[in-house]
Formats: sequence, C-alpha cells, structure tokens
Amino acid sequence: MKKEIPKAYDAREVEDKVYKIWEDSGFFNPDNLPCAGEGKTPDKFVISMPPPNATGILHLGHASMLAYQDLMVRFNRLKQKQTLWLPGTDHASIATQTKVEKIIAEEGKTKYDLGREKFLERVHEYVEGSQDTIRNQVRKMGSSCDWSRERYTLDEGLSEVVKEVFEMMYKDGLIYRGDRIVNWCPRCESTLADDEVEHQETKGKFYFFRYSKDFPITIATTRPETKLGDVAVAVNPKDEKYKEFVGKIYKINLGNGEHEIKIIADRNVDMTFGTGALGVTPAHSMVDFQMAHENDLPVIKVIGEDGRMTAEAGEDYEGLTTVEAREKIAQYFRDNGLMEKEEEVDQNLSICYRCDATIEPLPSLQWFIDVNKKITKEGNKYFQDKSLKEVMLQVVREREVKIIPERFEKAYFSWVENLRDWCISRQLWFGHRVPVWYCEDCGEIILNKKDEEACPKCKSENIKQDSDTFDTWFSSGMWTFSTLMDKDFTKYNTFEEWMKSSPDLAKFHPTSVMETGYDILPLWVARMILMTTYVVGEIPFENVYLHGMLRDKEGRKMSKSLGNGIDPLEMIEKYGTDALRLSLIVGSAPGNDLKVYEEKIENYRNFVNKLWNISRYILMSVKEVGQIEKRPEAKTLADEWILGEIDILVASVGNNLENFRFSLAGEDIYDFAWSKLADWYLEIAKVEGDKDEILLYALERLLIVLHPFAPFVTEEIWKNFGFDNLIMIEKWPESSVSVKMNIDEYRTVRIVGCSEEDAAIRGDFELIKNMITSIRNIRAEYKIEPVKKLKAVIVSIDKKDLIESQAEIIKFLGRIEELEMVDKFEKSDDMAMAVLPGVEIFVSLEGLVDREKERQNLLKEKENLEKFVKNLEAKLENETFVAKAPAKIIEQEKTKLTDSKDRLGKVEEKIKSLL
Repeated sequence: MKKEIPKAYDAREVEDKVYKIWEDSGFFNPDNLPCAGEGKTPDKFVISMPPPNATGILHLGHASMLAYQDLMVRFNRLKQKQTLWLPGTDHASIATQTKVEKIIAEEGKTKYDLGREKFLERVHEYVEGSQDTIRNQVRKMGSSCDWSRERYTLDEGLSEVVKEVFEMMYKDGLIYRGDRIVNWCPRCESTLADDEVEHQETKGKFYFFRYSKDFPITIATTRPETKLGDVAVAVNPKDEKYKEFVGKIYKINLGNGEHEIKIIADRNVDMTFGTGALGVTPAHSMVDFQMAHENDLPVIKVIGEDGRMTAEAGEDYEGLTTVEAREKIAQYFRDNGLMEKEEEVDQNLSICYRCDATIEPLPSLQWFIDVNKKITKEGNKYFQDKSLKEVMLQVVREREVKIIPERFEKAYFSWVENLRDWCISRQLWFGHRVPVWYCEDCGEIILNKKDEEACPKCKSENIKQDSDTFDTWFSSGMWTFSTLMDKDFTKYNTFEEWMKSSPDLAKFHPTSVMETGYDILPLWVARMILMTTYVVGEIPFENVYLHGMLRDKEGRKMSKSLGNGIDPLEMIEKYGTDALRLSLIVGSAPGNDLKVYEEKIENYRNFVNKLWNISRYILMSVKEVGQIEKRPEAKTLADEWILGEIDILVASVGNNLENFRFSLAGEDIYDFAWSKLADWYLEIAKVEGDKDEILLYALERLLIVLHPFAPFVTEEIWKNFGFDNLIMIEKWPESSVSVKMNIDEYRTVRIVGCSEEDAAIRGDFELIKNMITSIRNIRAEYKIEPVKKLKAVIVSIDKKDLIESQAEIIKFLGRIEELEMVDKFEKSDDMAMAVLPGVEIFVSLEGLVDREKERQNLLKEKENLEKFVKNLEAKLENETFVAKAPAKIIEQEKTKLTDSKDRLGKVEEKIKSLL
C-alpha cells in the first residue's frame, strides 16, 4: 500500500507540534541522550546562550544568533557528543529599569514617588510577566536548548555568585572605591563603561578665545561651558612658542569668581591641534583629570549629575543646561573682545547606548576593578604574578581561546591593551546591589553577603547599604561558569566548596563555543575571559565565533528610521522557521555583514518546498519504506555517481561545520538536493528504474545533514520513514571519503581517499551531464519548444562506449528522438554544434527554427546592443561622470560594458550561422 503524504508542506501546521515532540522527548537535556548512558564517556559540546533581555522581544539579530548556535548544537548532537545548550535571560539593568520608569510615568509618577522597595516590586512584576514572551520566541526558532537548566542573571544562585566574586576580588585588592572621571548619563542617572558609550557624528563649533585680554595664550575648544572649570593650560614642552610661559600662574575670572590658571607642560599635547594649547578641565575630562593628578591641581565640578551647571559655575550659569551655558559664555567672550574666531567643525558626540542622551564626563566616587595590578592566586595557573589585563591577552595570544575570524584578534588586543580600570558600579535601583554597608557613626566599611544589622566594629545599628548596583557586564561576565554551579548553594560552607562540588561545572566547563556579534567582543567576550580565568582558573570557552551585522538588500544597516527592519516572527508566520534560518546562515562568512531581505527568505521557503516534494516523490514511489543501513550496490554509472556524491556531501558538510564554514556546508546541501538529486538522479531513475534502495539511502542521509539547518521539515519528513527514533538524535552518517579545504581559496575541495576508479566514474558522469546540458542550451538558444523532439549526431572515438551505454539517458533528458553515434561527421548549415573534450554534438535545426525570423530578431538585438555599448562607452569617457561617481558605480558600468560586448560578439556569430 502506497504511503500517503500531504501534497504541500505547511510550516504553520507542523512547527509547534514538532517542537513539543522534541521538548517532551527530554533529549534537549544532555543527560538523557543515548550517548550518555551508564559507563559511557562521550565527548562534550557546550554553548552558553548569550542571554537575551528578560523583557525583550525577538529581533533579527537574536534570530541569527539562535540559528547559528542551534546549527552547531544539532550537528554535534548528531555526532554523538553529549551536547548542552544552556539558555537564560539577562536582567539588563538599564533597559529594564528605563521601561518600567516609562510605564509609571504614564501614571504620572516617578520612581522616587514609589521609593526603592516599591519600585523594585514593580520591576520584578514586569519581568515575570515578560519572560515567557522571549522564551516562547526562542522556541519559535527551533532552539534545542535544555530548558531544565535555564538561568536568569538575577536568580538567587547567580546573585550569590556575584556577591562571592565581589568579595574575592575585594580581598585580593582588585576591587577598590575611588574618585575618578566616569561616563555619566544624566537621563539614566548612572555611570556607563567606556564601551557603552556610542558616538554620533554631528556639526559643532570650534571656539578660539583667551581667558582675559592680558592672558598670553589662545585656547581652542568645542565646549566653552566647561572652561568655567579650567585650572590650567597644557602645552607640549617641545613647542617653542609657549616655552617661556610654562610654570607661570595667571588669575582669571569668567564670572564664577577669581581663580588661578597654571601653564603646565605635557608631552601628550598635540602641537598641531587647535592652537597647540589645551585648557585643562579636570572635572570633565579623563585626560585632564590625569594631568591634574600629576600636577597637583584642584578639581572644579561645573556640570552636575542632572546635566545642568552647578553652583561652582557661578550665579550667572547655575541651573542652565550645558547648551544654554555654552551660548551664554560664548557671548561673554564675544562681548568682551576675547573671542578670536569661531569655526564650524564635524565632531563625534558621546551619547548613551541606551537612551541617546549626551554623556558628561564627571568626577564620581565609584567602585572599580584594577586591571593592571599583578596578583598571585594559589591553584590558579593563570595568576602567578600576573594582572587581569595580562591574562586576558595571554589566553588569546597562546590560542587557548581562538577568535573566528582570526582578524578580530587585532581588535581584541587593541581594546585590552588600552583598557582602563573598569567602573563596575551603576546608580540604578534594579540589579545586583553592591554588598557593602557603611557605618554612619564610626565610618567603618562593612563587606557582607547577607543583610547587615549592626556595625561589627562599634556595634552601632546606624548603618546604611551602598545604594549602587553592579554593571550588568559584571554579572554576565560570569555567565559560563555561574550558570553551571549547583542551584542549591546553601548546602556548601565556602564558595570554593560550592565550585568544586558542582557536577555540571566539572562536566561541561570550559564551554566549546561562544557565538555572538563582533560588536560585543569587548563588551562581553573580553569580560567573560577576565572573570572566568580569575575565578575558576579556566578559560570560559575554547572558540569565539563572531557573526556580522545584518543589513538590507542595499547593504544599509537596519533601523527604525529607515523602516527597513525585518520582524523574524512575521517571516516565520509567512515562510516558516526553516526558511528564515537558512536565509540567515547561507551566504554568510565569519565576521562579515550579511544582507537579509524577504525575497531571500522566500527563496529558501521554495527550497524547503522542493525538499518536501523530493521526499514525497521518493517515499510514495518506492515499494517499501525502510532504513537502508549499508551502502547499496551500484548497478549503473548514475548509481556509482550519486553514491559517490553522497559520500562527498557527508564528508564536506561535516568538515565545513567542524571548521565553522556554515554557509559552504549549506550551499553544498542546497546544490546536492536541488541539482544532483532532483534534477539529475531522480530523472535518470525514471529511465533506469529499480532505484528504491539508493533513493531511500540518499534521502535518509540528505535529511540528516540538512537537519541542523532546517530541523522542522527534516523531522516531519523523517517520521514518514516509520523509525522509532527522532532524527534529532540520529547518528551522523559515515563516509568512505574525507575532504580537505584549501582555506586560502576557501571553496577548493580536495577529496581524500577517493580511488582512481571513483574519480574516473565521476569524470564519465560529468561528461554525460555536460552533453545533456549542451543539448538543452542549443534548444534554449534557438528557442525550440520543449514538446518538439530533436535529432542529434555525436562524434567521439575515446568515449564512444561510454556514450552508447548512456544513450537512453541522453535521449530522455535531452528530449531527443533520434541519436546517432559516428566516428566522423560534416556539419551542414541547418545544424547547431557543441564541442566538449573528446566529443562533438550536432543538433539538426531543420523544421524547428524559422531561420529568417530568428535572424531578424537577432539583427534587432544587435542594433540595441550596439546603441547600449556606444552609450556606456561615452558615459565612461565622460570626465565629469568618472570624477563624481562612486567607485562602485563606475565598476558596475564597466562590468555592464564588458558583458554587453561579449553578448554582441555571440549575436554576430549567430547571425552569420543563419545566413
């Protein structure tokens, strides 16, 4: 009885049902995999999912990340590795707090109206109500992660790890509290790390002025309002024009009281920038703050945390915004004859990555991690008189952690080498609160992981906890190891015992791969290396795979303002998850940006449908559906060819996936399924017959190698085989060959273990394919209708036996009614000809082509092509066009000209043949 399979694949009908089957099977949990039975010691493969915001929604960047990671996870599960993909969500302090503040603002309230405790209750309610959204959206992408191990960066266990690590680093002298210049966001009312500051190109002014008429040096600045806090002028000691002034002190008054300006020498001052003299504002510049420290200068804070001018700026300026103060003091300089000139300039404005508010460098008492202090930690192989920065560089330089692509190592080294002490405190209410108390009576600083009730020194109950929370990256930097620690930490006496007694940490750490965008390399990847090597004495992961940014069809960055974004959930609803996943992977390369657009997703939906139709045809046409475990015996040349191609496919896809060449693996599968199997072998099977075993063998292996890319459709087809097991836990097929890639050329495949006989078979079949293709090309070139059969003569001496043995295939696929083999043949005028190595093909056009009509059409095409070529040549000879047009456009026009000339030559040859 023939197996009935629906004519069309309906992703909307299938995907949720299939995911439930997977989840219910328990095989997302590595402990339940067949390879993990008692007494077995399988290889491990582990990914810690970069946690999306707990209150976020799935965007295309998330979808891309999930597609790559699930591809790796499913491939390694098929390779019979004990595979863990650990999911979780991030509390995302600033983002989440900002969202809730907006919600209560609509109620006419602020967080201060509620107070810290009530406000945090609202935040936690909001998070709990939002987490299911992102979880379900992660599921929609087919993510085969172990939900039983899901973590949240603010859950009880991870919060305890954060406190323990803070205490450890504090006791090792790596964490300190001090006054430093920080990046301050007046809108978020918090500090930001250097790499959380974004830059926006904007127009500004360069003001050239003197502090007073008798001041000997002209200063240039883009922010005159900060000059109210100047305490010095710095010049380069090699600058001859300022040497006589170095060391002198001048009194000035810009309306905020009289104070001194000292002329100091600093070799870092650029003599060619501005006037070569730099106004030193220690309170509002990190560079100037360092100068003030080295020269024992005072710090005058003229901009406050609210982004407005302080009392120290003077009565005339106090309370003004920085923009208002800028114009007011600029006018003061103009009115008093102190402004020498003003120039419009392009400048990079520092803005908050979260809310786009202008960042103000301000002095502030904060908690920092010292990245340069050398320490020795007993039992930690990395920290033997080494600093955090040195270890971060070491593990990448020594290739313990490999960054893919390798070119991003340069960016990593540059960032780490220039890393300043890391400010880890944030002035937010939501997040991990700093576990430090201060005694209001004796001033004691109390470090305690639990709520403190009294000062241990003076016994006073007048104590207050630090109001700050930790930078989100501080806790997420511990992600790979903290998530693997035993959730029940209360049964351990020490942190060290907790780490040593956590079975998952021992079994699954270090993790195998961290897959993320290249833009997050310094923000998160580097900090995970810092925290993990320090705390655990291990690297967090062995490989870092960096994907690029997603762009639209024109190569533009996707943004709300351009309206060119793609909603992955809409695409899933319209085309299915597998199509979306394939569009995000195929065509990509490590670290390179990728164009994604709806037509591309639609194209892969068509491929999914093609796979369904191939599978349906095979499963409904064979006499009996079953598993073909051993390689079937080949009976014909086509059999030998397709079995060899299956071996090459399995080997090349496996090799590419193991080496992070995901797109090449996908392209190989696409080509095999659509071209080799569907277009060639299935058609040949209709001629030769008796192909059941080989067709089932080919389909089974195609489904397995495609499963990591397109899990839903492959699982749905797989169930029609009637197997007991899911394809998700099937074994990766074996291959009789192996392949090696020439990495420099990237696409060159060298087949290893292929005999001369196998190579000859491939060569013979390729010749037959090329012959059929040549005949088809003649039909297309002369616009011969498909229903009309052809007559052909083939001349070959060396390949005569081969061609005669494949004559029926050539006739069927070439739609030929008469095929003659001869040793020699003279071409007549009413014949088209194709030449291949050792073979000449002559196709009769008699009665099939209206030669005069064809000649007239070609003459018209020739005329149009000549006009087009002439216009292109004139365009490229136009000096104005060449001078103004982008190089990309010029190159495109040159390519058009070359292609048009080539076509023109072919048309002219064809016209001659019709005479």
